[in-house]
Amino acid sequence: MPAPATVEEYLAALPEEARTALEQVRAAVLRGMPGATETIRYGMPAAMLGGRYGLHYAAWKRHAALYPVPVFDGDLEAEIAPHRSGKDAVHLPYRHPVPADLVERVAAAVAARRG
Repeated sequence: MPAPATVEEYLAALPEEARTALEQVRAAVLRGMPGATETIRYGMPAAMLGGRYGLHYAAWKRHAALYPVPVFDGDLEAEIAPHRSGKDAVHLPYRHPVPADLVERVAAAVAARRG
């Protein structure tokens, strides 16, 4: 199967559980990064800020993920910490509701660092 050319193609190819979760992640990322454009980079959706990447998001067998998520200071990092997998990845298991507010705040914080 060829790599998806658009975010819509990427989402359409996912199983329902993954698609539902990633649509929520996508909406939260875009709320947190007003004006971001979307593209496919490294085979996964990415929100771009001014021609530079801001945040990638992807669906896997058991979780959605955000990349790269830098280490933040204070309360935001404390909320992210239970979801961290490795240095810059955040995993959101499908068995739990998507923490859309947290994803939106992460996206906004990433945008602020890139700004």
